[in-house]
Amino acid sequence: MHWDDHRHALGVEAMDATHREFVALVVAAMQAPAADFAAAFAALHAHAIRHFEDESRLMAECRFAARAEHEDEHQRILGQLDFLAQRVALGRPGMARAYVEGLPAWFAGHLATMDSALAATLRTRGALTA
Repeated sequence: MHWDDHRHALGVEAMDATHREFVALVVAAMQAPAADFAAAFAALHAHAIRHFEDESRLMAECRFAARAEHEDEHQRILGQLDFLAQRVALGRPGMARAYVEGLPAWFAGHLATMDSALAATLRTRGALTA
């Protein structure tokens, strides 16, 4: 996984910057040696919390029609990350490593559907475009 403006950029700089950071943190967690995985996963988890809070704020500001569905998806992911963070804290990172390996596919789908719809709404309303 790597950032690709053609595939990933949505034309809303606030979202694109956050997504660039997300991609970098996913890659860091995927590539982390065992001794560094807990810290890499913690950084990814903390980022996801901020990332989803920022998107919730954007959705509220533009009165995004699919806000409930989008926030439900975020809550599902945060719940999974919370559970996995507990496992990592107990010295059991296996499930978290496997989960991180699946994040690129999740991100591609989420970006192409929910985030692209939010970005289109923001662009239509003339807010926060690149």
